[in-house]
Amino acid sequence: MYPFLVTFILVLVVSTCKGQRERDSDVSPKDPYIEAGSSIKIVCHTRVHGRIYWKLNNKVIDESLSDTINTTHTVLTLRNFTEHSAALQCHSKTTGEILGGTIIKTYTKPSNISCILDYDTQEAIGVPDVLICNWDHWINPSKEINYTVLSASSYHPSQKEICSSRGTTCTCRYKMKSDEIIRLLGSFNVTVRAKSADFEAYSETQEFTSSHIWKVVRPKLDVTTCPGGLMVNWTQMDSVTGVPCHCQVRYSKAINGKTPEWVINKTLDCEEKGKIIIDKVESCTTYKFSVRCAIDEAPWSDWSLEKKVLTKLNMTDVKLHLWRKIAEPDKNGFRKVHAMWTGIPSTCRDRLIYMMKLIPLKHNIPGLNYTEFTCGRSTCDVDVNQDAHRILLKVSQNDTLSVVDSVYVPAAEESLPQVTDIQTSTLEGVIQVTWKAPAQPVSGYMIDYTHEGNQYYWKESKYTNVTLKDLADKKPYNITVTPLSDGKAGHGTQALQVCSRVGDPGNVTINNVQAYDKSAFVSWDVKTQEVCSGVVVRYTVFYSAQKGPYLNATVDSTRQFISLKDLTPDTQYHVYVQATALTSTTQSSERLFTTKRFDPRLVTALLVCGSITMVLVLCLGLCCAIQWKKFKEKPVPNPGLSSVAVWSSENHQERTCSVQPFNTPHESHCDRVYPEELGRTSTPPLVTGCTSYPCRDQMEEYTVPDVVPVPDLKNKDLDDSEETLHPSSSGESTALLLSENNQFSPYRSQSSQEAPAQRISKQSKCSAGKQQENTTLATIYVTLDMFDNGKVQLREMETKP
Repeated sequence: MYPFLVTFILVLVVSTCKGQRERDSDVSPKDPYIEAGSSIKIVCHTRVHGRIYWKLNNKVIDESLSDTINTTHTVLTLRNFTEHSAALQCHSKTTGEILGGTIIKTYTKPSNISCILDYDTQEAIGVPDVLICNWDHWINPSKEINYTVLSASSYHPSQKEICSSRGTTCTCRYKMKSDEIIRLLGSFNVTVRAKSADFEAYSETQEFTSSHIWKVVRPKLDVTTCPGGLMVNWTQMDSVTGVPCHCQVRYSKAINGKTPEWVINKTLDCEEKGKIIIDKVESCTTYKFSVRCAIDEAPWSDWSLEKKVLTKLNMTDVKLHLWRKIAEPDKNGFRKVHAMWTGIPSTCRDRLIYMMKLIPLKHNIPGLNYTEFTCGRSTCDVDVNQDAHRILLKVSQNDTLSVVDSVYVPAAEESLPQVTDIQTSTLEGVIQVTWKAPAQPVSGYMIDYTHEGNQYYWKESKYTNVTLKDLADKKPYNITVTPLSDGKAGHGTQALQVCSRVGDPGNVTINNVQAYDKSAFVSWDVKTQEVCSGVVVRYTVFYSAQKGPYLNATVDSTRQFISLKDLTPDTQYHVYVQATALTSTTQSSERLFTTKRFDPRLVTALLVCGSITMVLVLCLGLCCAIQWKKFKEKPVPNPGLSSVAVWSSENHQERTCSVQPFNTPHESHCDRVYPEELGRTSTPPLVTGCTSYPCRDQMEEYTVPDVVPVPDLKNKDLDDSEETLHPSSSGESTALLLSENNQFSPYRSQSSQEAPAQRISKQSKCSAGKQQENTTLATIYVTLDMFDNGKVQLREMETKP
């Protein structure tokens, strides 16, 4: 407890002593404002024993600038101080503690004063009514400073305030009196005062002469056309007399873009009206003019309002540049000649008459007047035959002949020089044309070119090459070179069509993206909108997954599709196609697609195979159903086409069961029909019935004899039937038809060969009954309803005696 209390008391004592020492130490003056470049003395007051040192912006100051007066006062002298703002601190050399500090700020006084005598409006007349003064002042932007302009003259020696401002420009408006005009035309001085809450500064006094700062009102300008040029007139509105004025006339062509500018200087009295004639101007060209004036040694006035004027056509300067284009002969042998000329600007508003005369050279007779016809302003079409002609063009104004020019049209079969091997090349919108000169001597070449077939351009060259500039951008040009010799024009040779500049490839559009699990099929189209579009040399497909790097695949220009491999299933991809030509590239818009989780082609294959299998199964089932239906609906054979046999009396003299008569076929389940082989007996007995006794368990085995078919029992008598049934007469044997379950069939097969005896199952013996041995021979047949309810019905047929 006691050590802690002692420590607290010591700290409190030290803090109190230190605070007292700090209150006893200080720097003066506090935060002074001084003029930049001036000197200042700073005093450090301290009761701490020991020497001190100074820091300015945390940099130690040379000790030679500091002077110790006594143990408590040290003086620092700063000469030519130019810092805008600086922190000065006084430190103890013993402990390094800060004993005091201050912020020194500087200010400047206004400088570079300039004044102008001007007018409040440019339509004023007389002496100026505005004095405008400007100056420079470097200050702290956060300080609010008020400026005052003070003026004095020899008539009023004491300065007086003429205007106030918070900026570095001050405008003084006032009504001039006669004595003030006299004073203003003399000399006066100006002083600017800057005042803030911290300082007040005066500028150096600047003296001005009124005539040297008088800015006159801008002149009024008028421009008119005259024969051979333009006349420029202007009027100075100031009422300054006896003072020379210097004026400048500025003019240039009024066209878009930068054009040369000309300036003409003219000195005259300020009251004199200015006048200048300009004759070196181009015909039918718009020029713009402006003028300004100034008193000697005074600033220039503002430029006058601009004037524009269109010059007239000067016929002495017109030089027609006549040329022609010759078409192929028609079926009648006539050729259409398209004459065209330059030299007269299209902007000309003068009334001109264009007359053309066609002179055939084959029958040229001196003194003969040829027919003339009127043409348009720049072109004219005429028809000529296959002979040589000369086209004469006349341009006249005010019914007087002014300009004449002619061009030669060669005959269709005329032997004239012709250039060969024309080569063209394009670079940045300029076409370079070269050719091989003909063997005959020529004086020059005419090169005509067009990109639309209606508007032609042409230029003359003395060399075998020419450069065509100022062409329409990305347009195909047709160029023809024609040699010139002895006032005649030879046959023209046309170069291959060439573009002024090859543009970008066509627009690329992705038209299909078929995505699978690990691949995608991408196809695109290129639509060329311009004739001079760049020819695609390759396509590059860029693709990437989200937040992944872009990959690319390249194909040549013959393919517009690609299959992207090694993709990640169930992932969204970005894709776009870039078309590259020799000059530039274009690219399609970005397309999104998502790969499948599984390959859809496998699912499709399974669906197709399943569908095919189902179709085959359905077809097979349908066929089986149709066959079964046909089998079920198969008609029973016609009994009339079956062979009929009689029972054999030799093999079955005794019956083991009694068969009831045919008229009661349903009384016993043992009733059966047993046909016998006809070969064994000619008159087999027929069992008509047996005594009704229970069937016995014993079975008797017997054979079915061979039978022969009976053709038709209905149409033949019994004797014929018996002959037919006998095997010796027919030579045919017939076998019984057996069912699938090996039961007896009531029908017999019709066969031309003898069939073996068929084994049948034994039949249970019935109770012994009497047998009819002497029975009447009867013929039997099988009815169609014998299979109904599993029973057999037999009917007797009428027997012939």
